[in-house]
Amino acid sequence: MSERVLIVNADDFGASEGLNRGIVEAHVRGIVTSTSLMVTGVAAREAVALAREHPGLGIGLHWDLDSERASPEIDFGDAAAVRLELSRQLEAFHALMGGPPDHVDSHHHIHRLPDVAPIARELVAPLGVPLRECSDVTYVGGFYGQWEWGVTDLHHVSPEFLVWILRNEVGEGWTEIGCHPGYAAGLTSTYLAEREVELATLVDPRVGEEIQTLAIRLANYADLPPEGRSPSS
Repeated sequence: MSERVLIVNADDFGASEGLNRGIVEAHVRGIVTSTSLMVTGVAAREAVALAREHPGLGIGLHWDLDSERASPEIDFGDAAAVRLELSRQLEAFHALMGGPPDHVDSHHHIHRLPDVAPIARELVAPLGVPLRECSDVTYVGGFYGQWEWGVTDLHHVSPEFLVWILRNEVGEGWTEIGCHPGYAAGLTSTYLAEREVELATLVDPRVGEEIQTLAIRLANYADLPPEGRSPSS
């Protein structure tokens, strides 16, 4: 039987000081192993400083094309504009972190969109790092507390549901569970209270104990073998 390896990745690092604090807490006290830096965020520089204090926390790039912090009025059908902005954010990551990301994903999964996906793969391929859902890592996105717009569903960010995911959706090989922990103060978003519940779940001892019981190994994208990283078509 193949080993089960799990990356627990927190999106939106750098979006606010409260999110930064929550993500680091979920790493230090809980099961978060990786995060994705939003270089457009108001607290991106603080996030970089925190990342340097916690070298075991993997750091990727969280491309942002459609939040209030991103460049306005980007037409996803305008390939030149999309390429320019994605490239700009890659360069900003290099400048902030002093090197490339260990993986790339995106806010609201915009890199999945038909007009954006080919550009995203083109830009990530030379880096030799994984692009979410385009590598050997299976992405699990069910740990989320708002499956209907504006309607909170805390069951899906509860310890009981996360344990269910661990038992039923973390199979052999490599898996990523996405999450959005943090403290809501100072953040403008429709997804606020859910973040603090996610944080409480990610540091819940029952979750860590279940990972040990299931013999799941926690890792980050830097641990992924090179042959499993290349973006696929």
